Amino acid sequence: MKRWLAALLVILGLAALPAAAAPDWTKVASKTASGAYVIGNPKAKVKLIEYLSYTCPHCGAFSAESAATLKDTFVKSGSTSIEVRNAVRDRVDLAAAQLARCAGPAGFSATTDAIFAQQQAWLPRAFDYDQINGARLASYPVGAQLKKIATGGGLDQLMRGRGMSDAAIDACFADEAGIAAIAKLSDASWKEVRSTPSFVLNGKPYEYKGWADLEKALRAAGAH
Repeated sequence: MKRWLAALLVILGLAALPAAAAPDWTKVASKTASGAYVIGNPKAKVKLIEYLSYTCPHCGAFSAESAATLKDTFVKSGSTSIEVRNAVRDRVDLAAAQLARCAGPAGFSATTDAIFAQQQAWLPRAFDYDQINGARLASYPVGAQLKKIATGGGLDQLMRGRGMSDAAIDACFADEAGIAAIAKLSDASWKEVRSTPSFVLNGKPYEYKGWADLEKALRAAGAH
């Protein structure tokens, strides 16, 4: 059918308008007043809060095990949202957290996934660098300390591979207010949890027993 005729039929009400594409809620993110990031539909029926640490191997394992269903299905459909709250464990963790948050709301989720996906590569290097150079780094401003650790572990290279320029990385670690905001958020997190990862499901603390068990709980709550 010619385009002009199709348009005329729509105007006359004799043809239906094409259905709007369903939004991909994994691409939607916002920052809460406390500084946490909410990924997904803000009106989702199922609301999951995740407390995470980038230097936590269990958090890395959870990210790998859950991604295909939690983000690519539950969040993508709009049925589920994830509020990510940092629970920083050490200086290396803080460096990774600052880089992830410097990706902004739109890039935070994918950057977090990338950091966890490469955790076994950068984490030992970053810890070794921090241990060897810790005394010297203590005399530097906090942002400079974190930048050195990120470089020592290869996190800066990871971020460049994701399109972050050297100037953006420099600006990220020069953002003292951003670093302080993570510390404040983390302090609040550790008043709520004792370990990472930890979760709250629809307002109630959830005892984490592994992804398979959490998946069942999410589905029972309405995730799909």
